[in-house]
Amino acid sequence: MLSRVANAIYWMSRYLERAGNLARVVEVNWHLTLDLPGSGATEWRSLIEASGDLALFEEHYGEYDAATVITFLSFDRDYPNSIASCLWAARENARAIREVIPYEMWNYINMFYHIVHDAATRPLQVVENPFSFCQEVKMRDFMLGGITADAMIEDEAWHFARLGRLLERCDKTSRILDVSFQQLLHETGEMSQPVDSIQWIALLRATSAFNAFRRCRGRISPEKVADFLLFDHEFSRSILHGLTRAQTSLHAITGTKLNFFTRESERLLGQLCADLSYLTIEDVFAQGLHRFTDRLQTRMNAVDARLGIEFFGYAAHGPETRMEQ
Repeated sequence: MLSRVANAIYWMSRYLERAGNLARVVEVNWHLTLDLPGSGATEWRSLIEASGDLALFEEHYGEYDAATVITFLSFDRDYPNSIASCLWAARENARAIREVIPYEMWNYINMFYHIVHDAATRPLQVVENPFSFCQEVKMRDFMLGGITADAMIEDEAWHFARLGRLLERCDKTSRILDVSFQQLLHETGEMSQPVDSIQWIALLRATSAFNAFRRCRGRISPEKVADFLLFDHEFSRSILHGLTRAQTSLHAITGTKLNFFTRESERLLGQLCADLSYLTIEDVFAQGLHRFTDRLQTRMNAVDARLGIEFFGYAAHGPETRMEQ
C-alpha cells in the first residue's frame, strides 16, 4: 500500500472519530447545564480543557458560555479540531482514496459533510438546542463504523482505518476522564453531594459507557468509573480494550507476531498495552489520575508519531501535516 493511501485512511478515521466524540461531550454537557441549577462557565470551560486547545479558544473568544463553546467546537473553521473542520478533513482524505474505500462510505461521508456544513449556516439555532445536531453527528459516526465493519475487506486499509479510529478514541477518552475527575473528585475520594451522581452519569454518557457500566459494575463510584474506562477488557470504548485492538491491527499490517517487534511503533504500543494490563486502579490513584493520564497521552502521541515516520513518510522530527491534500 502506498504511504499516502495509508496516511489518508488513517486520518480519515481519526477525524471521523474526533467529530463523533465532540458531539457526545457537547450534547452531554448541554444536558448537564439544564439539570444542574447555577451551572455555567465552569462546565463549558471543562470541554475546552478536555480538547487541549484552551489557549486558542481564549485568543478567539475569551468568555466561556454555551454560545461560544458550542460554536468553537462545532463550527469554527479556523479551529482545526471543530466538528466542521474534522468533517472537511475526513471528506478530503476520503476523496483521495475513493478507489480503496467502499462507495457507500464515500457517499455517506460526503452527505455527512454537507449536513454539518448546512448546520454551520444556522449556528444560533444549534446553540439554542444542540441536541438534534449532536444526535445526527453521533448516529452518522456509528453508521460509518458499521460500514467499515461490514463493507470493507479486512486488509491493510481496514487495519489502518481501525488503528486510526482506536487511537483517537483512547486519546479522547483519557482527556475526558482526566478533566472530569479534576472537577468531580473531592479530597476524600468520595461523592459527598447528590449532584455528583448526575455528573458521574454525564461522564459515562459522554463516553457512551453508561448502560455498559451499569450492567457490569452497578453502583457508581469514582474508582469504579475510572477502572471501567481505563481497564475494562470487554467494553469497546475502554482505553485498554482500544489499545489492545489497535496493537492487533498494527501487527496485522506489519506481519510481525504478537508480543514481538521489528519496529519502534510496535515496541511502544506493545509496552503501553503490557503496562496497562498489569496496573490496578489503586496504582493509578496512588500516583494521581492527572499525572497518569497526562503520561498516557504522551505515550499515545509517541505511538502516533512513530506510525507517521514508519508508514506515512513523515520526517523524523514528527508529522508536518496530518491530512492528505
